[in-house]
Amino acid sequence: MTTTGEEHTTAGTGPWWWVRWRSAVLDGGLALASAAECAGEGVRFANDAGLPVPVGVAFGAMAGSVLLLRRKWPIAVVLVSIAITPAQMGFLMGLVGLYTLAASELPRRIIGALAGMSFAGMLIVTFVRAHQGVVRGDVTMGDWFVPFISITTAIGMTAPPVLLGLYVGARRRLMESLRERADSLERELQLLAERAEERAEWARNEERTRIARDMHDVVAHRVSLMVVHAAALQAVARKDPEKAVKNAALVGDMGRQALTELREMLGVLRTGEGADARASSAAVPPAPSVPLAAVGAAAAAAASRAADDSVEGPCLAELDELVGQSAAAGMVVELSVHGDVRDYAPAVEQTAYRVVQEALTNVHKHAAGAKTHVRLAHRVSEIAMQVENECPPEPGGVSSVRLPSGGNGLLGMKERVAALGGVFVSGPTDAGGFRVSAVIPA
Repeated sequence: MTTTGEEHTTAGTGPWWWVRWRSAVLDGGLALASAAECAGEGVRFANDAGLPVPVGVAFGAMAGSVLLLRRKWPIAVVLVSIAITPAQMGFLMGLVGLYTLAASELPRRIIGALAGMSFAGMLIVTFVRAHQGVVRGDVTMGDWFVPFISITTAIGMTAPPVLLGLYVGARRRLMESLRERADSLERELQLLAERAEERAEWARNEERTRIARDMHDVVAHRVSLMVVHAAALQAVARKDPEKAVKNAALVGDMGRQALTELREMLGVLRTGEGADARASSAAVPPAPSVPLAAVGAAAAAAASRAADDSVEGPCLAELDELVGQSAAAGMVVELSVHGDVRDYAPAVEQTAYRVVQEALTNVHKHAAGAKTHVRLAHRVSEIAMQVENECPPEPGGVSSVRLPSGGNGLLGMKERVAALGGVFVSGPTDAGGFRVSAVIPA
């Protein structure tokens, strides 16, 4: 992982306004060199100005030491260098001050104005000194020498540090922007990783819920009918042997159908394991645990399996058989269909079938012996179904059977219908029964 801009900013351990000790040592060395230069040039300044030499040296050392503040107040350093230019001192301070000023975050107009002032000051001072030298005869060049040396010196003392400072400042800002971009990318990657983990956890929870719902729909109905038939068989075994034989045959059929669906689910799981084993490398053994997606696929495949093995999945055409199974178990049930029968999407037909199936299973569990009405309505853009049972008879009858309930039937029906954008409503009726209604867009 690269060092980010935030870490770079907060990693400063230097004194005062310096980020690092190395910067403080560098500025201290430059200030010491500038003070020594100005102190040496202060001797000539004192002689020209008629001042005591110690005063000129002290003035030069004090002015040169201002370079120590170049990172904190670069404008002040440049102004001091411009102020002492007539004394012909502070050349190092002028160069370093202009460089620091150009490399700083100050507006370009301020940098340009101070650079122009420094250029003008250097040009005027050099022009005056060169002209005085020509007048005194120290320089024997022609008249062109004075302006040439003045312009050349002014440009040489201002342009290089300013251009170098602008380049270094632009490069520094580019690096800072790259660090900030790296920070933002790192934060985005962390956020994406967190969101991906949340989505994965949500997907696992959804898969577990779907597996539980499909397992409930696959097994609960047939096992509930088996329990009802077994109770009826126990009640009539001695009184009506023929009916007992019929009930025993129905229990056997239900058991075989439940075993077929469970065997199909296990077969899908084994198929998924085999595909994973073939896809993996021979040197790497396959994971011993069954993938959650394979379990979900198996449950979904088993849930979409009908009683007849030749049919792909449950459909509305099998409602007669479903109602007949409940009637054979002793339930008084009526099926009524309204509207023109037509084909729907497989998901719609399977959901409608499962809603009716689970509603009839709940009647077996909680209202054994109650008369039940199953209504199916084919509408223009939707299909509606309703399963309503009347008030159950007094408990203790032959048809009263205790069946365990996990409390997930209504929740599973609501989730199935909501997944297709439908509406699910359930609740007790005024007559003491219970009603389950669902409307699914077609």
